[in-house]
Amino acid sequence: MMSRTSIPTQSIPIPRQPELGQPIRILGIDPGSRYTGWGVVDVQGQRQAPVAWGCIRLGDAPFDQRVRRIFEEVQGLIRDHGPAEAAIEDVFVSRNAMSALKLGQARGSAMAAIACLDVPIAAYPPARVKQSIVGSGRADKTQIGHMVRALLGINTRIQADAADALAIALCHAHWRASPAARLGLAT
Repeated sequence: MMSRTSIPTQSIPIPRQPELGQPIRILGIDPGSRYTGWGVVDVQGQRQAPVAWGCIRLGDAPFDQRVRRIFEEVQGLIRDHGPAEAAIEDVFVSRNAMSALKLGQARGSAMAAIACLDVPIAAYPPARVKQSIVGSGRADKTQIGHMVRALLGINTRIQADAADALAIALCHAHWRASPAARLGLAT
């Protein structure tokens, strides 16, 4: 009979819910197997403020290493920024089954990293994110980047993947009170 031993893990503080009247911090993730965009916003009522954004550049490393790096980097973002909630983009239907599978695995790695730290997470389809930010579910990346910068008062250029992640966080800020979002089913 095999016995299981516990492997000690590093203690990671769990983000706390904001006090009444304080802004809520939201982490948005735009998953990808080569570039995973991320963005953090503070939201209080109708006010939205950017906190940080960027891109996890995964390059050409073997796929298993990229998936592990997504997991580790997302956990680092949660440690560094302490979001109370997270939002991630749903996988879109792709013509290339292998690309869709890799995207789903990258998304799963980010979701597992978030779930392991007990941060509630909601998922939104790309069309809902675009509709929420631009007003059209068929908006392109240039339009999303422009509107994210305008909504958050950012005067510098933002990489497309990071702008998408900020858009996902803003979409969640808008939809988070819906029953579907509270169940993590905001599709």
